[in-house]
Order: sequence, then C-alpha cells, then structure tokens
Amino acid sequence: MHYQKVLKMLESIPYLSVGLDVGADFTWMSILLPNGTLVGKPFKIVHCDPASRELAVSKIKEAQEAYSLKSRCFLESTGIYHIPLLCFLRDKGLDCSVINPIITKNSTNMNVRKLHNDKFDSKKAAKVGQDASLKTSIVPADAVIDLRNLVRDYYYFKDLQSAVVLKLNAELKVSFPAYLDVFSKVTAQTSLKLLEAYPLAADMLAAPRDELVETIRNTARFGEKYALSKYDAICAAAKDAAVFGRALPSNALRIRLYIKTYREYQAHLDSILEELHKAVDNLQGDPVYDRICLLQSLRGVGFLSAVVLIAEMGSFDLFSSPKKLYAYFGMDPGVNDSGKFHGDRVHMSKRGSSLARRILHMIAINNLKVDKAAKAPVNPVIYDYYIRKCANKKKIVAVGAVMHKICNIIFAMLRDNKPFELITPKEHCERYAAEHPGSVNIAA
Repeated sequence: MHYQKVLKMLESIPYLSVGLDVGADFTWMSILLPNGTLVGKPFKIVHCDPASRELAVSKIKEAQEAYSLKSRCFLESTGIYHIPLLCFLRDKGLDCSVINPIITKNSTNMNVRKLHNDKFDSKKAAKVGQDASLKTSIVPADAVIDLRNLVRDYYYFKDLQSAVVLKLNAELKVSFPAYLDVFSKVTAQTSLKLLEAYPLAADMLAAPRDELVETIRNTARFGEKYALSKYDAICAAAKDAAVFGRALPSNALRIRLYIKTYREYQAHLDSILEELHKAVDNLQGDPVYDRICLLQSLRGVGFLSAVVLIAEMGSFDLFSSPKKLYAYFGMDPGVNDSGKFHGDRVHMSKRGSSLARRILHMIAINNLKVDKAAKAPVNPVIYDYYIRKCANKKKIVAVGAVMHKICNIIFAMLRDNKPFELITPKEHCERYAAEHPGSVNIAA
C-alpha cells in the first residue's frame, strides 16, 4: 500500500522527534535529536495563548533548520484535548502522528527513579517516537469523525435512557408491582400515557372507566376489545397493589419525572438519528457510503449498526487481515504465558472500541435467533456453528466465537465489496476451489 511505502521511507530517514504531552489547558513539548540528545529545554504550550502556540511552531522549525532534519510530532491520544493541537500543527505544515497512551505507559522508563511529570512524559513521547517500529493511529477523514461523534452520543443518551427505565421499573415494583405484567414494556406509549395521568394504583382505580378505556383505545389503536381487556388487567393489578405494594406520597412525582426524562432522552435520540441519516446521505459517491449500505445486507445489521462499525473502524483500508480488524475492536485474546506457565483462562483483551464490540455482540445474538413462524434459525450457518461450539464450550464463549465469525464475514464483505450471501462452509470451499485452482481452502 502507498501508506506503508511512505512509512518505510520515513523510517530510513533520521528525523527530529517532537514529543508532546497534552493536557486540557497546556502541553509540554520536547524535541529530541536522532542520537537521543534533547534540543533545549521542554517548552510549555499554553492552548489559549496564540503567542505561545506560534512560538512552539517556531522552535520546531528553528531546530529543523539548525540540524537540517525534518521533524515528526508525536501526540499521546487524550480523547479530545489533543485534537485542536493536532489540527493546528498540521495546518502549520508539520508531520503529526497520534500514539496510543498504552504504548507510552508501557515503554521502558528512561530513569531508574520513580519519576512522573508532564515534562518527563513529553521526553518519553519523543523517545517512543524514535522507534522505527512504532505503530501510530491514523486520524480518519472529518466525515468519518463526524459519524463517530454522532453514534457515540447516540449510545450515550441511549444508556442514560436505559438507566431511567430501570429507575421507573424499580419504582413500580414497590408501589404498583402487578402493573409491570399488564404491558409487554413499561415504556410502551399507552403505558407511559396512563402512568403520566394516573401514576399510582389508587389513581387508576379512582379514574372513570370510560376515560381509561378511551385513553387506551386512542393510544394503542387496537380496538375496543383490546382496550377493555387492558382495562380489566389494570384494575386487577391496582387491586393487587393494595394488598402487595407500598405507595408513598413521593412516588407519583418520581414516576412522572422518570417519564418526562425518558421522553426528553427519546427526543435527543430521534434528533441524533435524523442527523445521522443526513450525514450519511451527504456521503453518496464516497466509499464510506457504499460500505454502510453493503453492511446492511448482513442479517441483523441495520442502518445504525452499519454506521457504528464503519465509523469505529475509521478507515477499512488499513486492515490487511480479519485478525487485525478484531484486534482493533479489542476481541483478540489476552495471552498470559511466562516460562513454563501457560494461562488457560484466556479472555478478550477489550482494548479496542467497546461500542463496536457491543454492536458485534448484538449482531451475533440477532443471527442466533430462531424464527418462531418458520421454526428455523434466522441464519442456519451461524446457528450451526454456535451449536458446535457449545458442545465443548460455555455459551458465553461460544457467542464470543460467533462474534469473531461475524467479524470475519464483515471483513470479507468489505474486502471483496460484495453483499452478504448465505452459503454453507462446504459451498464456500467449492467456490473457492473453482476460483483458485490448485489452492487448498479449509472451511472455518
């Protein structure tokens, strides 16, 4: 790949390594020569001071001219604080790379003393930057970063909404226990509307029959018969709450507050989803748009799941094998071997995107579902693979294996630019043998 050729070329050329330890309000910068000698003293860049920022750039360029060397700046990823500085330095024409904080943390200490401060960390980042084998993070295009920010915000509010639902359920378990069995979900629109108007069991019993039935019929729109059956179930639950339940004066206020908060979060989610659709539509003609559409051909993958996976990948072109992709997602095994000891309790490293793992787990579960109407698995190939894994592994481990399988499928789809097609491993072998005469292919 062109990117890898450029990297090899850069590795062969000595350069000034500029280490930057980024903080919220200021950054310490150290410039290191190829022989490990520090150029001057560490310099403090104050983010809100334009003169300080410009002086930092001047110091780097002066060092370049003085030693006739190019420079490479290395910033430790901080989540958000490094982004403005990274963009600023790049706009000034400097070569900048982002390094994973795990790398700098685990790198060899340059001092025997127990020393940790921002100045020392900037020197450490510069020292790490001199390693020719250093793997740096690639900053994706702005459009992909925009998608990533939106999906992360979506699931942030989704988790907050889920926490509110748990609080609402807990409140009802005490004051109105049997109500939770009336509706399939307490957050169904009919349920929320009733609880807003009549939060306590006593309120439900005191409400006029026609008023309750009309509310249910207008909201659920399943007809008179459905409304009457739900009314009877609510009355039975309310009478039971008088025997098995404890309603306090504050229960009504808290239930209404939880419902109000739930609706507010739902409004946030709807607006983010709408913005996501607009952002993806604006990418038409871009490979990112095509890949999002392509992933939706896989069973269990909807619009949101496809956007999350593509956004969290950043750039698929950087992954040369499926192993690199699921290692990036933190699904690689955390090996624990030392000498004669071989750890047999191997877990996922979980050092990658937790959101991507969450989506892959959801996709795996969706592919393991059984269609009740057809009485057959939604994805018979994945289901058969899961059953075979369950023969000698725990179910949770088997689901992890399915996640790996899904990741392999996603990699193949994006690599070959082909939609998902449900075929058995035997059919896959036959096709591969036909397309690659003389090769050997073993089905996973």
